[in-house]
Amino acid sequence: MGHRHYNGLKTAALFGVMWAVLLGIGWLLGRGTPKFLLLFTVIGLVATAYSYWNSDKIAIRAMRARPVSEIEQPAMYRIVRELSTAARQPMPRLYVSPTAAPNAFATGRNPKNAAVCCTEGILQILDERELRGVLGHELMHVYNRDILTSSVAAAVAGVITSLAQFALFFGGGSDRDRGGNPIAGLLLAILAPLAAMMIQLAITRTREFDADEDGARLTGDPLALASALRKLEQGTKARPLPQDRELVDVSHLMIANPFRGAGLARLFSTHPPMADRIARLQAQAGPQDGITRY
Repeated sequence: MGHRHYNGLKTAALFGVMWAVLLGIGWLLGRGTPKFLLLFTVIGLVATAYSYWNSDKIAIRAMRARPVSEIEQPAMYRIVRELSTAARQPMPRLYVSPTAAPNAFATGRNPKNAAVCCTEGILQILDERELRGVLGHELMHVYNRDILTSSVAAAVAGVITSLAQFALFFGGGSDRDRGGNPIAGLLLAILAPLAAMMIQLAITRTREFDADEDGARLTGDPLALASALRKLEQGTKARPLPQDRELVDVSHLMIANPFRGAGLARLFSTHPPMADRIARLQAQAGPQDGITRY
């Protein structure tokens, strides 16, 4: 309970920084008046509402997923029914994506409108215990209302980027001379979107750590999820998804980064390093004799 409490405060603090950046840019562009800020905030709210209400459809369409019956996927149904019953939550819709890249995601604006999807690749490489760990993680994303968090973060980041581009076009709104300050505008256009992206990534990574811990608590088996993450790290490296626009937009929902990335690319990944996630899960499990450490 303490872990979730502090991560909630951390997320609120990150949102506070993001909104401070947004307000600062709006003040600079409007020279102390709220006209630009108001316009782009409305745009951001509309974008947030759309992505939130349609999050399940967007992600499922991007992954070309289809609904599956209990006859087709008895293990998925058995595990999800058991875990959702234990959490006293409704049974989500279950989907399978016809891709060899191993991954899974959950989406939907609330538990009553949730969907959980596994790729064919992840169903092939995980045993049932590991799959249970992954599905527990995904269900906790729904129960923790992470879709709303990620939708708001993405929308505010988009508004900041748009305002920064506006600043570049007008040459920096903070200068009271008619010509503006092109250097200030250029710096704002570069640094503001970078700051917004880093804050958005920090929010997303915090949610991943939460879902790992909460999902492991739901299943009662942190080491099962740790084992699954090891396999997923290797599997996503061997079979990364193509970086299509649709897939990039929903990649933050997935349990593992679906793209091949190294060096600087890892800094801008929506997912925390697998080694860190596994280490936390091992610590949550406590000392285990005979367990190979990551």
